[in-house]
Amino acid sequence: MEFPWGPAADGLDQPYWDGSKLGELRLQRCAHCQRWIWGPQWICPACHTLCPAWQSVEPTGVVYAWSRSHRAFIQEYADRTPYVTVLVELPHAGGRRVLGLMPDADTVRIGDTVHGRFELDEGADWPLLRWYRSENRK
Repeated sequence: MEFPWGPAADGLDQPYWDGSKLGELRLQRCAHCQRWIWGPQWICPACHTLCPAWQSVEPTGVVYAWSRSHRAFIQEYADRTPYVTVLVELPHAGGRRVLGLMPDADTVRIGDTVHGRFELDEGADWPLLRWYRSENRK
């Protein structure tokens, strides 16, 4: 089975994926204006500084939106439906929002506090970010 995720051919998001193998959530941050950036960019969208740096971010946040998929959009997940995808707002990264899967999400609500972890699927080369509900619910 070949999994369709990992670094882009242009190398722009390579630091994100390298961090995933270390269990670190990495996002870009402009050294000049301090703006957090997601998705990966060659220049800061605020001040146009070239090559924003990558920083590790605490993988905790709040569910901003979610969707339950009953149809697998990639063949590798055909046996995993339904699955929940969440958009998580990261307070430690200026409110940037990142996507990830939320396993075992019988109930999920906007505003749930979650923590993320990178997990490697059997046969995959790159781990995926998965979100789990924190014990304290908002």
